Amino acid sequence: MTKSIALSLVLAASLGLAACSGAETENTANAAANSAENASNAADNAMNAAMNSADAAANAASNATNDVANAM
Repeated sequence: MTKSIALSLVLAASLGLAACSGAETENTANAAANSAENASNAADNAMNAAMNSADAAANAASNATNDVANAM
């Protein structure tokens, strides 16, 4: 979903560049594409961090369960 939003932003930025000269258009389009890629990467990184946190919490709960079982 985040990539489709980023691509939509790139498309919107590209449409706004129609009146620019060739060099300006290319530079601005590259900047828009880079911004969209950065946003997509930030969203991916946030998702990975959330998944890692969830894995860590699950591992901690499993370890606590094992500790209780081993104490018996």
